[in-house]
Amino acid sequence: MAKIIDGKAISAQMRVEISERCAEYVARTGTKPGLAVIIVGDDPASKVYVRNKKLACEQVGFYSEEIALPAETDMDSLRSVIERLNADDKIHGILVQLPLPPQLDEGEVIMMIDPRKDVDAFHPANVGRVMSGGYTFVPCTPAGVMELLKRSGVDIAGRECVVVGRSNIVGKPMAMLLLEANGTVTVCHSRTRDLAEVCRRADILVSAVGKPHFITADMVKPGAVVIDVGINRLPNGKLAGDVDFDAVEPIASYITPVPGGVGPMTITMLLRNTLTAAEN
Repeated sequence: MAKIIDGKAISAQMRVEISERCAEYVARTGTKPGLAVIIVGDDPASKVYVRNKKLACEQVGFYSEEIALPAETDMDSLRSVIERLNADDKIHGILVQLPLPPQLDEGEVIMMIDPRKDVDAFHPANVGRVMSGGYTFVPCTPAGVMELLKRSGVDIAGRECVVVGRSNIVGKPMAMLLLEANGTVTVCHSRTRDLAEVCRRADILVSAVGKPHFITADMVKPGAVVIDVGINRLPNGKLAGDVDFDAVEPIASYITPVPGGVGPMTITMLLRNTLTAAEN
């Protein structure tokens, strides 16, 4: 039976640490770390994420600002908002909630954010630093996975690591962080041949494909550490991960549940990035 990696508990522990660091920062500088979140349109899921980020900021003692823009906002209007925030000394982190309406170019919008305030670490300057190893910020979900492994006592060095998924937000930076921690890394995707066979080589298996129950028991090596990044809504309304938890849990040595595994860590890592931006 696998040991369950409790993301809720680890996240709560980290938020206490962040709150203490924040208090020291406020005592030293007289100002609070500040996070601005821009939301364009009325996407219900985005609204929930933004509300959760605001509550998290309050919990650890940050200043937060939410800028809600109408769905028909154009690039020039959004640029003027981001430029104002880039120049605002109260704001240390800027986040534009994705996805954006179709008239807004996500890549161009990310380029508008000052890299020093890009706490999502999506700006090409920060992506490059993750690649080279000299980074200040790491994308929040891969950073959360690394903290879960570290705080669960999982040693990465010298182990076979397989990442299923090659997105810019999770898969690619996840591979870079595992590589930096001296793992031997394989990245799999829709064109990978004999995917099950490749996955079975993994001592540490990270799935980020967004397909419910995609990773089945026959794809997992006995004793593997299984990290499930996927959050998928089933037809019955329940949440499920990429991993068939009930089938894989008896085989793995460690496993993250969905919900309650990687998910709680993402906003916590955003808070840590914002505090780091303020301290820098």
